[in-house]
Amino acid sequence: MAKGDANALAKEFPDLVRSKADLAPFTIFKVGGPVELFAQPTGIKDLSALVKAAGEFGIPVMQSSATEPPLEEVAKRAPDAHKIFQLYVRGDDDFVDDYYKRSQKAGYAPQFCFTVDLAHYSRRERDVVKRYSRWSGRNQQEHEIQSSLDWALIERFKKRNPEAQVIIKGIQTAEDAQICIDSGITGIYVTNHGGRALDHARGAMDILPEVVDVVKGRATIIVDGAFYRATDVLKAIALGANAVGIGRLYCYALAAAGRPGIVRMLELLEDEMRRDLGLMGCESIAKLDSSYVCKMAPVKVADVFSAYPLAGIEHEPY
Repeated sequence: MAKGDANALAKEFPDLVRSKADLAPFTIFKVGGPVELFAQPTGIKDLSALVKAAGEFGIPVMQSSATEPPLEEVAKRAPDAHKIFQLYVRGDDDFVDDYYKRSQKAGYAPQFCFTVDLAHYSRRERDVVKRYSRWSGRNQQEHEIQSSLDWALIERFKKRNPEAQVIIKGIQTAEDAQICIDSGITGIYVTNHGGRALDHARGAMDILPEVVDVVKGRATIIVDGAFYRATDVLKAIALGANAVGIGRLYCYALAAAGRPGIVRMLELLEDEMRRDLGLMGCESIAKLDSSYVCKMAPVKVADVFSAYPLAGIEHEPY
């Protein structure tokens, strides 16, 4: 989020007199609904509890190639969950094809996601302070391959695997979104990698409107980046996102109570969304549009826990 402004839910004349009994049944959180919430890829080391919880509640999970256990094991532990695989390209065409074929054999969705916004690792000073090296277990060749990813590799992959529905994760400009459209990409994933890649990069919600303007409904638009409350999700949907990713939110729930904690978090988020839509006088998620969002000055400086002002969580600055 930019320091100078923020997004607020508002409408000049909200339709508050409409009967709230007409609120349409919720399908947003369920696989196959018109808009989907999903568990975005993160670096947690064991996906088992997350995938089981997501499968139980009915939202998709996007698994990163940087997480464990291997995709085949995840599929065994949660066979009914809707799983999408996301790849960091650290090998040649055979390396990429192997991951795609393994994912399909294991029952993952036909969507296959390439991360393109991490050609170089940023200097993550929290990792430096903790003496954590992101390069442990990796070699220089993997770094060189990841930094050389280009559209030619994506095009070769599509020609070899025409049935694959390609998602490009890391889109941050309208120009790159247009390249995705010209290249026949199925999903355009707007993200700034959690704000941990390029310092001072724009937030995903600042980027989203220009991407929506370019795409014009020709591809699925996915967004993530600090979505903690239902109002956050509603803003993204109103501005044109088709799918909204949560990451740190399920990490909090996982740390608090494991798999049941994630399920409960999703139940609370769904309840919040129902209440918020009713208070907005909007009887259907499909009727949200940009007229429900306006710019306003932030009421406080945002931090990692500012979505929960009553929690009283004190923490050291980063």
